[in-house]
Amino acid sequence: MTRLILLLVPALMTLAACEPTTGGGTDGKPAARVYRISGAEASRVQFRMLDSVNSLRNAAGQPPLAFDAQLNAAAATHSRDMSVQNRPWHFGSDGSSPIDRVQRVGYPRVLYGELISETYETEVETLAAWLEDPASRTILMDARATDMGFAWYQEPNGKIWWTLILGG
Repeated sequence: MTRLILLLVPALMTLAACEPTTGGGTDGKPAARVYRISGAEASRVQFRMLDSVNSLRNAAGQPPLAFDAQLNAAAATHSRDMSVQNRPWHFGSDGSSPIDRVQRVGYPRVLYGELISETYETEVETLAAWLEDPASRTILMDARATDMGFAWYQEPNGKIWWTLILGG
């Protein structure tokens, strides 16, 4: 009997330490997992977003977008600043607007819109959320836009601050 107990206790402790393979979060969805973006993955994330946006624009009969380095820089600056402020909004900690930020980086054309998000989700899930919002969808499908900037800042806890800017 003692031998059986000595064998069962470690086995039960091992099982108790295992994570369940089924189940999920309290909302009935699978439990959230942190989406980590490695340095090697960074350019792939950017191009997945550009390709996804251009596929959607093509399906809607809109012209494709091209990355603009200045808009990418403005998006990266704003993503980092939102993290510092710990709130997703269109104004910088210095009071700057999206127009101010694209002018600061020397973008010579017109700003058509800025989309932002604070999430733990992937870029594709974030794009899907933007598409569900009519105002965000209008920005993404703006026929006047020719340029796109897209960047993010990921905090050590995994939270991602996304910024997408359209101009032309």
